[in-house]
Amino acid sequence: MLTTKETDYALRILRALAKSNRLTTAELSTNEQIPQNFAYKILKKLQKAGFVEIARGTGGGCALTCDLNSITLYQLINAMEQSAFLTACTKPNHYCSWQESHDDQVCHAHIQLLKIQKTLDQELKSHTLQAVLFGD
Repeated sequence: MLTTKETDYALRILRALAKSNRLTTAELSTNEQIPQNFAYKILKKLQKAGFVEIARGTGGGCALTCDLNSITLYQLINAMEQSAFLTACTKPNHYCSWQESHDDQVCHAHIQLLKIQKTLDQELKSHTLQAVLFGD
């Protein structure tokens, strides 16, 4: 699993919001060098995950609503990415046509990829966004 630019931008947005009370999408876009339409799309995902609030109108803007010490990199990736799995076969309940047609054989690739996925998930869960963004 490689994170997308969306997750990279989400980290930038959360870092900026952690340093400020409230910022507009335009300010975030300019300061963090994120296309404004893309910044808004990311903010909507962060809002849905409960990480930020978005207020429209005069005095509006975006604000952090979570403690970065309580959110892990794993949680952020899952909020931002369409799929946080290395491959489709590491998803729960994945149907594998190869396994179906080779029911007497063990798929060693699946076994190894699943081990890697579990290790990666554990590592991502062990890092808070506070530690990732500020080295705390």
